[in-house]
Amino acid sequence: MRALGVGTIGSSRTSGFGLVLAYPIPFGALVGLVLGSVLTWSLRLPEPGTIVWTAALVLGGVPIVLKTIRGILHGRFAADLIAMLAILAAIFFDEAFAGTVIVLMQSGGEALEDYGMGRASSALTELAARAPRTANLKMDSSVKVIGVQEVKPGDLLLVKRGELIPVDGALVAEEAEIDESSVTGEPLARPKSRGDSLLSGTVNVGDTFEMKAEKVSAESEYSKIVEIVRHAQEGKPQIQRLADKYAVWFTPLTIVVAIVGALVTGDARTILSVLVVATPCPLILATPIAVISGVNRAASEGIIVKSGASLEQISGARVVVFDKTGTLTYGEPAVEKLMPLSGWTEDELLLFAASLEQLSSHPVANSITKAGREKFGNLPVPTEFKEIPSEGVEGNVNSRRVVVGLRRLCEERTGILFPRELQMTTEELALRGRLATFIAVDGRPAGIVVFTDQVRPGVPYMVGKLRELGVREIVMLTGDNRENAESVAMQSGVTSFMSGLLPERKVAEVARLKSTHGPTVMVGDGINDAPALATATVGIAMGAKGTAISAEAADMVLLVDDVTRVPEAIATGRKMDRVAREGINFGLGASLVLMGIAAFGVIEPAIGATLQEVIDVSVILNALRVR
Repeated sequence: MRALGVGTIGSSRTSGFGLVLAYPIPFGALVGLVLGSVLTWSLRLPEPGTIVWTAALVLGGVPIVLKTIRGILHGRFAADLIAMLAILAAIFFDEAFAGTVIVLMQSGGEALEDYGMGRASSALTELAARAPRTANLKMDSSVKVIGVQEVKPGDLLLVKRGELIPVDGALVAEEAEIDESSVTGEPLARPKSRGDSLLSGTVNVGDTFEMKAEKVSAESEYSKIVEIVRHAQEGKPQIQRLADKYAVWFTPLTIVVAIVGALVTGDARTILSVLVVATPCPLILATPIAVISGVNRAASEGIIVKSGASLEQISGARVVVFDKTGTLTYGEPAVEKLMPLSGWTEDELLLFAASLEQLSSHPVANSITKAGREKFGNLPVPTEFKEIPSEGVEGNVNSRRVVVGLRRLCEERTGILFPRELQMTTEELALRGRLATFIAVDGRPAGIVVFTDQVRPGVPYMVGKLRELGVREIVMLTGDNRENAESVAMQSGVTSFMSGLLPERKVAEVARLKSTHGPTVMVGDGINDAPALATATVGIAMGAKGTAISAEAADMVLLVDDVTRVPEAIATGRKMDRVAREGINFGLGASLVLMGIAAFGVIEPAIGATLQEVIDVSVILNALRVR
């Protein structure tokens, strides 16, 4: 919701004078209340004091009344109705002090709620900014740069190293190396062969190649991701405020008690007395203050909560869905094992490969180097180093000639074919989502290094903690193949998973889980996760190493690269919800008692406003316990 006189939270107007401009009504009511009190009771000038109170009441109360009326015309029956009636009664009966107190608490509560519940996301802007914009159209004897929207099915396109694939199509060249992490989320570059499908938005990390367009830009995969996020955000409903749920029965009861009180006492002012003590400031204050406290508590754990509403929603989470790569796993290749040929040892393979690769910036090279340094400490510096783009590296290590890279490169440099059984092993590894790098030393094949994406430590414990919190379903969704997904699921303790999913399939599965089980949390890190994050009841993004797009599409962001913080987010939401309800129940209980007393004409409006303030302070102190 947008509070009265509220600007955009997170803009430059968040402190000092900017806050006054952002929230003019609560600040004006506060100043009027204090100034009027000083004039009336300290300086013994009741008439000027009353004028100040009246001005604050009218200037602040009229916008509140108009806003509430607009809400009623739009079918919104909320806690604000009692406050509106109390303000109108205060103006009618000339009870400026009591009315100003109500204006302050109503507008102040809304300002707090706006601050705690505000949400802004530029996920669509981020997605659109990254989308392919141009394509290299290959003509008879030249290449022409055209807008991606001009590409037609059947066009022959040239994709250079480092460029985005402009539209969905098929590879015309013999082979290519594609980074598909933006769509599938997988960290290892995929080798492609002639005729293989290519997806828009993925990146050519190998040599320049030719492709044939099969779809126009608007129908290609990346455009689908943008459209899915747009529909998900537009279709995400506003949750009903916790206060409004209670107001459904409290508001009619208050009106009935006020009317009955006026009939019993024969004094119409009794209506104002009842409305003042019944003004649901506990409803207005308990949730936003508990939310702000919960947001601060989450922040101390490295969890940024972008939407206070998401804290309410995550408290009821029954399903938690995880992306695999970069979420349950590290999202980068790590050395899984070394497979030396006869005559070589694992240590020799690692030393030669790690020493040579330390001069390369390729992700695989970084992984080998890291493993080598962990094993041997300082590594020998290679000489005559040469990097062959998208194929591998070669150089001298301890006076030995070493080649590390694709099998083709190693066989070209040595003139010797790797054993057939080793070639078959690497093909089997590729089917299971593994990557293998070949090593040759002094003109002889030496073995291979196998890479995988490792499960983060603490993930099995986290899965158990989620079950302790009452989460019914823990699901893993991934674009990776089934064998690799099954391995990660087993290591993580996740019993339900789906593999080979493109973004739209992830969205469909998240939507199905929501409709079947209720509040669903989605945790992911990549561009391909953004649609599912936006579709889920609450989306949580891995912010430390994840993409800016996923972080913008999510409701919460983990600033630390630690997925095991997810149970803490749920626990914080549940504590916030419990404490807020305690404050509401106490506040309404006290208000009901005072309403009963006021109905007999015992409590004056000014005294009722003061007593209501005591209740409000109690509710505020209780809500701060969340932190």
